[in-house]
Amino acid sequence: MPDLLIELFSEEIPARMQKRAGEDLQKLVTNGLVEAGLTYGSAAVFTTPRRLTLALGDMLAASPRQVEERKGPKADAPEKAIEGFLRGAGLTRDQLEERDTPKGKVFFAKIEKPGRPAAEIVAEVLEQTIRNFPWPKSMRWGTGSLKWVRPLHSILCVISDEAGAEVVPLTIDGIAAGNTTRGHRFLAPAEIKVSGFEDYQDKLSRAFVVLDPAARADTIWHDATNMAFAAGLEVVEDAGLLAEVAGLVEYPVVLMGRIGEDFLGLPPEVLQTSMKEHQKFFSVRNPKSGQIERFVTVANRTTADEGATILAGNEKVLGARLSDAKFFWDNDLRTVTSGAGMETWVKALENVTFHNKLGTQAELIDRMATLSRELAPLVGAGADEAEQAARVAKADLSSEMVYEFPELQGLMGSYYARKAGMSDAVADAAKDHYAPLGPSDDVPTEPVSIAVALAEKIDKLTGFWAIDEKPTGSKDPFALRRAALGVIRILVENDISLELATNVLPRHVLSSLILLKGLEFKVAGTRIMTEELINLIGSEKASEISYAMVDADPAAREQSLLLRMDEIETSLMSFIHDRLKVYLRDQGIRHDIIDACIAMDGSDDLTRLVKRARALSETLKTDDGENLIQGFKRANNILSQAEEADGVEYSFGADPKFAETEAEKDLFAALDKAEAKITPAMAEQDFSTAMAAMAQLRGPIDAFFEAVQVNADNPTVRRNRLNLLSRIRTICSAVADLTKLDG
Repeated sequence: MPDLLIELFSEEIPARMQKRAGEDLQKLVTNGLVEAGLTYGSAAVFTTPRRLTLALGDMLAASPRQVEERKGPKADAPEKAIEGFLRGAGLTRDQLEERDTPKGKVFFAKIEKPGRPAAEIVAEVLEQTIRNFPWPKSMRWGTGSLKWVRPLHSILCVISDEAGAEVVPLTIDGIAAGNTTRGHRFLAPAEIKVSGFEDYQDKLSRAFVVLDPAARADTIWHDATNMAFAAGLEVVEDAGLLAEVAGLVEYPVVLMGRIGEDFLGLPPEVLQTSMKEHQKFFSVRNPKSGQIERFVTVANRTTADEGATILAGNEKVLGARLSDAKFFWDNDLRTVTSGAGMETWVKALENVTFHNKLGTQAELIDRMATLSRELAPLVGAGADEAEQAARVAKADLSSEMVYEFPELQGLMGSYYARKAGMSDAVADAAKDHYAPLGPSDDVPTEPVSIAVALAEKIDKLTGFWAIDEKPTGSKDPFALRRAALGVIRILVENDISLELATNVLPRHVLSSLILLKGLEFKVAGTRIMTEELINLIGSEKASEISYAMVDADPAAREQSLLLRMDEIETSLMSFIHDRLKVYLRDQGIRHDIIDACIAMDGSDDLTRLVKRARALSETLKTDDGENLIQGFKRANNILSQAEEADGVEYSFGADPKFAETEAEKDLFAALDKAEAKITPAMAEQDFSTAMAAMAQLRGPIDAFFEAVQVNADNPTVRRNRLNLLSRIRTICSAVADLTKLDG
């Protein structure tokens, strides 16, 4: 069976586009071939800065012959209908088959489509692929109409088998497919003729082209780490940079250069960021000091001087970049060590808008400081230190270094806070309050950092909920889902018990509403100053407080402030619970289990909620737990039907003296035993113990339903048994709302 080799040779393809381009080439070509009936055994795609390569093995030499049966009109149909069917099928009248059907005699046609040679199909599919290739950005050049990411120079398209190689006849915008390629731009620029993939790969290797991007990355990392090790240093790992650099070269040559002595005093992160973003250099650090001392660059060729000229040029360019960074660093240090310190930067944020409806960055800082102070005792932090940390956490946004390197915000704030003489806790909070930025990021663990990180995220959530800017569908421009997940992870992973809806959200929702522009507040129709609201909100006049947009329709503008606050709090907690479901689902906990726990009182304490959900999930994985749920639901159904039919609630009065069977007596004893364990366990939030005690009811409940008829003829016995079922419902429902469980 023949093999197929395709190469699309062009000017340099941006490194960030290569991987996706290779995947798209394979998908478009293979899907097109298969749809045309041309199957294959294997496929491999390769990318370099100047080429996309696809190799298919064991491809059919031609598409198989196809026979299509097509149903036509009835035999007694008008002649014009029959003639139209014949034209569509490309047949004559005598080629039709007449068959009996439940609806009478009907014409059928068998249309045979002969197989097509592979070259013909490949040509069609490849042309369609090239002309419609989904580049993120593309260009035209010369007078042609073809669009490609960079000018396309040549097309290699060869079908090979034991008999030899055949060039697929194809011409696109004057570019005729052939059997030639070129090696390295400088080291082997001559044309290379190939006969198949193995020949192609072998000749490119001799022409200084490493075809496989993974092999180029391995070479870079191997040579770089060996070079660093020989100097007693280590390369800072960066998988993203490694992949990008591997996409910039066809023949990687690793070189290690030095960083000027004047720049070694810069924070390591500044050196690393500057070298990575501007030069695509790897950082090389001293493992003893943690200081970055050298860099690794990757050239695309060998040189007679073993890269000395290349290194000299790179060191010169790097020196210019780092001179700028040092200038910014020195200026920033002069600011933070002056009398005003970081307050100068905070003051400057009064002129920086956070959101047009939510005020400036300085106003955001004020809200964060207030909330951090309130949260501090709840998370084990000092109130004064938490407030100070919140006030300087975003100060570095005004620094020259962060202006130049925005990705260093927070981190630079940590350096500057220490230089300004602040405590380690305050400095760490400047760095950690943004965390976690992603699901795999570490969460803050120090109390001050926790307080400020929670304040930053809660302020964002309450503020955007107050202005009704919630995520919709896949759109979340303000990263509110990430903020909610951050709150969840910080609380749960630090085992912090915090009742959000009770102790945190109400006051801050009110603060968020107060800061909205264009609002006026009233008590019983009389306008009041916003400063009075916080004191009034807990008074007997709270229900009389209303607010309105100044520019709104007078007939419909005024709303109850308490009602609006309640709407925001309810909606926000629902959103946080939805994020929690996603968080726990990824840990293998079913959505119905989470719903059963959310339905319980205290579900605004996310840590308690998660503990309850995990304990219930583990219980339901046992036979006793799963079967208990069925017993509970049976008891609840019987009880609910009886209460509806009788018009009474069977919620008390179960007495063992009315028990007529041993199964009843055993269930009474089992319920007493379970309740004695569950009640103190729930009080101590020991959900595992409570769930285990509940699961032990499985046997007595099963035995009860096997031996006892609940709806007995004796009304006293019946009432006693229904009250006994009520005890089952009450005891089990103290653990979770089991009615929410599926099954």
